[in-house]
Parts: sequence; structure tokens; C-alpha cells
Amino acid sequence: MDEIMEQKRRADDLNVPDEHDAQKGKYMTFKSGNEYFGLKIQYVNEIIGFQAITAIPETEDYIKGLINLRGKIIPVIDVRLRFRQPPFEYNDRTCIIVIDVKSTVVGLIVEKIAEVVEIREENILPPPTIGRADKVQNKYVYGIGKVGDSVKLLLDPDKLLNDEDMSVIEQAGQMNNDEEVEEK
Repeated sequence: MDEIMEQKRRADDLNVPDEHDAQKGKYMTFKSGNEYFGLKIQYVNEIIGFQAITAIPETEDYIKGLINLRGKIIPVIDVRLRFRQPPFEYNDRTCIIVIDVKSTVVGLIVEKIAEVVEIREENILPPPTIGRADKVQNKYVYGIGKVGDSVKLLLDPDKLLNDEDMSVIEQAGQMNNDEEVEEK
């Protein structure tokens, strides 16, 4: 986890005119089920340990609820449940990847962080079309990255949450922020 933050710091310290150039081709990888997934590092704000989650009633099962991160209310979703994989028991390796998606900060609950890898454009293939109907996660995957002898499924964070999810999350976050203001 520190490696990711260190890479982000180094990019900031270099005063690179375009931060995306420094992060181009870098992916934060994590495990979910038997698969390894990758997110472009530019989406990742930080990685935090698992913490208490306040449930949001009447939402999809993969939207686990809200967390308070240094006074900011952030919705969290369980990646395994989003991909319709069987749920897993959270443990000391369970992390929350805090990302920026559609101008909203969202936490992704993942089983474990793997590493930061560089995947060059020529090593990214389109996802296979065979058998896509039964693989729900494929609609969130925009490519398959070859890393040595292994592959990482590269996620499109914008597709992880649909517009309906976003409005539920925004409403819940707003209600929660209103409650905090009233308590003060």
C-alpha cells in the first residue's frame, strides 16, 4: 500500500506538468475471487484498512453503505458482490480502495491488494466476446493486461456504478452530511 502512495508522491515531487504522463500505464492490482483486476492508478486516491460501515437501507446488496473518512462521508461497494461472486468474510487483509469515479469518491472493498504494475498499451487486449453473457464482470472490464506470464482484468471504474446507484449514494451521503451538521 505504501508503494502506491510513494509513487504518487514521487510523481507530485517531480512537478510533472501532466500527472497522467507519470502515471500512464500504471495499474493498481487487487484480488477478487480467483481473479486479479487492475485499476488505472490515476483513479486511486488512497488505500485504507477495512473499517465500520453504516448500511444504507433499500440499496443493492453490493452497496455496503457509508464510511466516515476524516470527516468525509464515502459510499463503499463490495467488488465481489458487484461481480456476482460469492461473498467473502472480511479479514485483516481486506482493504478499501478509495477512488474517484464520475466526480464522486467511492470506496471499493477488495480481498487483498496485489501490487502496482506497469502495463504498456501493446500488452492490453480487448476482452474476449466468447461466453460474455454469463460473466457479469466482463461488462466492467475494458481490457486484459498481460503482465509476465499472468493476466489482469482491467476495470472501467465508470461502469462499476450505474446512474441509479450514483443517485442513491448521493442522496444517502447528503442525508448523512445533513445529520452531521444538525449534530454540531
